[in-house]
Amino acid sequence: MLDDAADEAVEEEPIKQRKNGLYPGVSDELAESMKSGWADTELRGLEPIAQAEYTAARRAALSARFPGDRLVVPAGNLKTRSNDTEYPFRASVEYAYLTGNLTEDGVLVMEPTSDGHKATIYLLPRSDRENGEFWLSGQGELWVGRRHSLTEAEQLYGIPASDVRELAAALKEATGPVRVVRGFDAGVEAALTDKVTAERDEELRVFLSEARLVKDEFEAAELQKAVDSTVRGFEDVVKILDKAEATSERYIEGTFFLRARVEGNDIGYGSICAAGPHACTLHWVRNDGPVRSGDLLLLDAGVETHTLYTADVTRTLPIDGTYTEIQKKIYDAVYEAQEAGIAAVQPGAKYRDFHDAAQRVLAEKVVEWGLVEGPVERVLELGLQRRWTLHGTGHMLGMDVHDCAAARTETYVEGTLEPGMCLTVEPGLYFQADDQTVPEEYRGIGVRIEDDILVTRDGNRNLSEGLPRRSDEVEAWMAALKD
Repeated sequence: MLDDAADEAVEEEPIKQRKNGLYPGVSDELAESMKSGWADTELRGLEPIAQAEYTAARRAALSARFPGDRLVVPAGNLKTRSNDTEYPFRASVEYAYLTGNLTEDGVLVMEPTSDGHKATIYLLPRSDRENGEFWLSGQGELWVGRRHSLTEAEQLYGIPASDVRELAAALKEATGPVRVVRGFDAGVEAALTDKVTAERDEELRVFLSEARLVKDEFEAAELQKAVDSTVRGFEDVVKILDKAEATSERYIEGTFFLRARVEGNDIGYGSICAAGPHACTLHWVRNDGPVRSGDLLLLDAGVETHTLYTADVTRTLPIDGTYTEIQKKIYDAVYEAQEAGIAAVQPGAKYRDFHDAAQRVLAEKVVEWGLVEGPVERVLELGLQRRWTLHGTGHMLGMDVHDCAAARTETYVEGTLEPGMCLTVEPGLYFQADDQTVPEEYRGIGVRIEDDILVTRDGNRNLSEGLPRRSDEVEAWMAALKD
């Protein structure tokens, strides 16, 4: 990374130089030269972003829920990775959901009016060319790229835009009840420190989480887009398994990441590329182990779209293309459990029905195999099957891989499925390499099958049906890709 300009330029203050930078300062002549000779690059006549009408409806619902309250929803700030480098920025889900804007330092403020709220999006304007910020600041446009002007932002997002650098002072002067989404912008929270309460802010966070339980048409389409790219990413992995055998799980991770970056914004979460016994570690993201013929590969990965909706799909694949007898036995049991779980995803069903249906099948299998003493009802009541399955059978999916996490238990886990909800169904069986309660042939085998299921008016739709699930279909699919 280049290091020959000052990190920071602050109006009305001397330009701060980077320690050990190669230029000791800026001459008056250079500073004057940099002020002029630049073409007008303002973008005019911009069309609103695709989700603008949906974000407007979401803000209207938020306004109706909290009449008379000033609502403050920050995007968040850059976070330092090391020294003067930052992590890639990802806007807070609450902010992105309500605005469609994804840039750092943005803040949505909804000020109460007599008939609802007036929304304003506070953003950093274009870099100032008069004071040199655009080339002297580490976040200036010549260093990190052009950002939209406030006028451009208004056209894109359908919200009046103002300079975010003026917001803290305005918030300090605010009167009346205020709620803020916490944890993303320390400066905003400091400006509101004497105006908010944890309880009121949590009510705002919970409402925004529950608002995302039912997806609108735009969101459902984005989730399908994420899944379609993920399917292609899984195909990419199958095609390079020989190269992964020559290197490590990292090759698999990198291969899928390439698809995510080419077709989407990023991966939606750390890819689990677990070969052999690593498949028994539920969140194996080190991805530094060997890939061996004869073992299984548990690949749990998802592409995130440019609008931050993520897929979450898992397949457990035979690295050499064919399941062994014991691998197939365990895989088929998980497949049967998943089939039961998917069938239970219906509008009007209890949310937990799919989990209960899948767990019953797994409990039946471990009793049938003699791993635990029945009857099945006793196993389920005591949760004995969890020694080998551990996790719940799924979760809500959306802009977060574990979406709507702040929703109330009565509206989520104890709630009822509605059309537009999207959830994963992902049963698994994991036999640890050191588990002496199971036959030796089981040890080190982990299997999970996961699909993204959209609740529809008449049942459900498997968004990830493009990836084979049945063991014989998986083998045929892999063989065809390798031909």
